[in-house]
Amino acid sequence: MSKLHFVGTLLLLPLLWMNSTQAAVKKKVKKNMEHILKHTIPGNPRNSEGSFVKLADGTLFFAYSRYNETSSGDHAAADIAAVISKDNGVSWSAPFIVRKNTKMNLMSVSLLRLQNGRIAMVYLEKSAIPGWENFVDCRPKIIFSDDETRSWSEPVEIANVPPAYLVVNNDRLIQLKSGRLLIPAAHHMYDDGRLGDGILKFFISDDNGLTWRTGKNYIYPTPNLSRGLMEPGVVELSDGKVMCFIRTAAGCQYKAFSHDGGESWSIAIPAPEFISPESPMSIKRAPVSGKLYAIWNDYNALRSVRITNRRWSRTPLVLAESADDGATWTNHRILEDSPTNGYCYIAMFFNGDRLHLGYCCGGEPDCTSTLQETKLCSVTVDGGTL
Repeated sequence: MSKLHFVGTLLLLPLLWMNSTQAAVKKKVKKNMEHILKHTIPGNPRNSEGSFVKLADGTLFFAYSRYNETSSGDHAAADIAAVISKDNGVSWSAPFIVRKNTKMNLMSVSLLRLQNGRIAMVYLEKSAIPGWENFVDCRPKIIFSDDETRSWSEPVEIANVPPAYLVVNNDRLIQLKSGRLLIPAAHHMYDDGRLGDGILKFFISDDNGLTWRTGKNYIYPTPNLSRGLMEPGVVELSDGKVMCFIRTAAGCQYKAFSHDGGESWSIAIPAPEFISPESPMSIKRAPVSGKLYAIWNDYNALRSVRITNRRWSRTPLVLAESADDGATWTNHRILEDSPTNGYCYIAMFFNGDRLHLGYCCGGEPDCTSTLQETKLCSVTVDGGTL
C-alpha cells in the first residue's frame, strides 16, 4: 500500500466513526449468568486466554492458561487448567489441571471438535533457549482426546523449525469444510535482543492434525505498520474463501484473504469497520443462522469510553453481526464498557441460541493487568434477542 493510500485511510477514520449506518449508540447486550476466574497472589496471579468445547454428554469444557507462581507476565510459569459446566454455563466447577508445565510456560488454548469426532487442543509451549540469554522459544503444539477430555495424547509438533517466537492466540484453530485444519500465527524474529515486527504464516494439516506444514506464502506488513502484523485469526466464508483478521498498531484491524484454503494470501489492508486500539479481535460463524459474529474493542466514537488510565485501554468490548460474509456489519451491541477494566482475548462458542464467551476482564481495584482474570458468560443470539 502506498503512503498516500494509507494516509487517506487514516483521514477517513473520523468519518467512519460518525457513520450513521453503524448501529445505534450505546446499546448494551443482556448477558446471562457470569462467572469470573479470579486471581490470587501468590499462587494464581493470572487466568487468561482460553477456549470452549462441548462434550458428548452436553458438558461445557473451558480450558485456559492458569499461572501458578507470583508473576502474571507472559513468560511466567503457567499450566493449562479447565472448568466444566453441566447446566449450559449457569454454574462452573472448581478449576483442575489438564496439562502440567514442564518447561517455562503453557498458554493460549484452542479447543475444537474435529470432523472425525476427536477433540483437539492447541497450545503454546515456551522454553528457554540454551546459550541464548533472554531469548524464549515459543511454538504451538497439538494434543488429542478420544475419550471426551479424560485423557490426552502425546503432543504433536506443529512448527518444525529451529528456535522461534510464534504467537498463536487462544481459540484460533479452525477446520475448513474440506477437512483441512488451519492455524494462523505471527512470527516475531529476534532483532538485536528484542522481538521484531510480526509477519504472518499459516500452519496446515490435511490429515486431522497428525502432520503439519507451512502454507506457501506469508503475509508481510507494509512499512507504515510499527510492530508489524500481530495475533491473527481466520474464518471461512460461505464461498470457500478464508478471511484473516489481524491486530495492528495502526488504529484499526487489518484483513487479508485466501482463495486456496490458506496456502496463499492477498496483502493485508486496513479494515476501518473495526476501529480499535492495539488489541486482538475474534470472528466466528453461528451454525444456526450462518451469520458472522465479531467481537473487538470498538473505538468508534458512537461507542467510545473515556478512560483516565491507559492500562485499561481495551474497552469497550462490542459485538456485531454480518449476514453478508463480512461485507457489512450491523446490530452493534456493547458487551462491556467499564472505564476501569480491560477486555480482550475472546473465546466464542455457539450452543443452540447461546453464544458462550470467555474473555480477560481484569480491572480496578483488584487487578493491575487486564489479563489477570477471565469472565465466562453467554448472550442469546439466532432466534433469541440481544
